[in-house]
Amino acid sequence: MALELKLRVSQKIAELDPHQWDACANPETEGAARGRGNPFVSHRFLAALEASKSVGARTGWHPAHVIVEDGAGTMLAAAPTYFKSHSMGEYIFDHAWADAYQRAGGEYYPKLLVAVPFTPASGPRLLLRGAAPGDQAIARAALIRGLRNLAQQNSASSLHINFPTEPEWQFLQQAGFLARTGQQFHFINKGYADFEAFLADLASRKRKMIRRERQEALAPGIEIHALNGAQITSEHWDAFFEFYMDTGNRKWGRPYLTRAFFDEIGRTMAEDILLILARRQGRWIAGAINFLGDDAVFGRNWGASEHHPFLHFEVCYYQAIEYAIKHRLARVEAGAQGEHKLARGYGPVTTYSAHEFEDPRMMHAIGDYLARERMHVDAEIEMYSEHTPFRRLNISC
Repeated sequence: MALELKLRVSQKIAELDPHQWDACANPETEGAARGRGNPFVSHRFLAALEASKSVGARTGWHPAHVIVEDGAGTMLAAAPTYFKSHSMGEYIFDHAWADAYQRAGGEYYPKLLVAVPFTPASGPRLLLRGAAPGDQAIARAALIRGLRNLAQQNSASSLHINFPTEPEWQFLQQAGFLARTGQQFHFINKGYADFEAFLADLASRKRKMIRRERQEALAPGIEIHALNGAQITSEHWDAFFEFYMDTGNRKWGRPYLTRAFFDEIGRTMAEDILLILARRQGRWIAGAINFLGDDAVFGRNWGASEHHPFLHFEVCYYQAIEYAIKHRLARVEAGAQGEHKLARGYGPVTTYSAHEFEDPRMMHAIGDYLARERMHVDAEIEMYSEHTPFRRLNISC
């Protein structure tokens, strides 16, 4: 019997059943003791963004989540979707495309974006409930059809899907989207017993450098506190928000996340958060927020009210590596950019996005550009891979 499907769009994720959404976002956890899955596509995280007004009309992120349901109203597929009136907070940079549209006499905005706001972390974007492969394929095709219809009906110039998984990216190419790649630095846990075992895997010079940086970061009487779950209180959020605002104001002019956002995630997903705070003489002076998945630590935001040599590396990178090793997590994703991560045990990995434009001329022109850009990204990753800090084996025949 043919699968009966219905498409609909929700402008408020709070109106959607969280259990049904999460059954699509992280289907491997359905019906079992709750795993974390990917925290950023969870109903809790996306709802916190909306409830705190971090996304919405004020910010230029207009929710329009696309849902596929069967005849009984069971959610089979979903996509976290937003109409955008700008390109800020995406970490896949398309400002040049917007300029080209304007010069050609067109309007680039609004555009339709499938993504997690302010979060350059790869994960599922075409969320599918666990089902027979044939039914999943039908639901996914319906989801793409719904996204395209939504873009067309609202005169969006384009449809973008940022930081999907590699299998999703390959599917999107087959569906006619243009393929883009990028590059980040991740720490890969090779089953290290502890941090010292990780250091032993490094070249001697890099090993000594990291030991020196960690020692100097704590030299002025600084204490590091790794907080999770109920250990995180309003006092800690107040301190961290101060650090976050300072970094945001200096880097991009207007921080994206509101204070209420941190209260919301503290209330609904504290067990999925690792908050690293530094304290000196009774005062919190720096901090970094990490989110926890089933197999990864996701480093997100950092800030400080006092600046000490190497404290940033300790709070953001070394503490995350220690946690991943101790808890046997496969990797640490430390966010966008940052060549300095390479010397500290983080290696280059490929990230993905997919794009489709209403104007066939733009599809052709940007398609040519992306083909050249992918070659450049591949060459860059290959170059970085030759300069990792790990010991090289001297193998002779």
